[in-house]
Amino acid sequence: MSKKPSRPTDINQRAKLIVEIALGNAKDPDPNEGKNRAAVELGRLGGLKGGKARAKKLSPKKRKEIAKNAAKKRWSKK
Repeated sequence: MSKKPSRPTDINQRAKLIVEIALGNAKDPDPNEGKNRAAVELGRLGGLKGGKARAKKLSPKKRKEIAKNAAKKRWSKK
């Protein structure tokens, strides 16, 4: 899931940017611009396998306990 591009908080600057994008004079800024591509891919890779690896490492009893606590928290909210 990609993040929304940041927009100026000033209403006039935001309106100008939107008009320029609509006219094709400006493009949406790339959220990964200026980032090391290898580092981005490595971080994504770790994020994709993190939960599965953790669940595999836990015992079934501990996983059940964690799931029960999560359900209690989820349903206790008003």
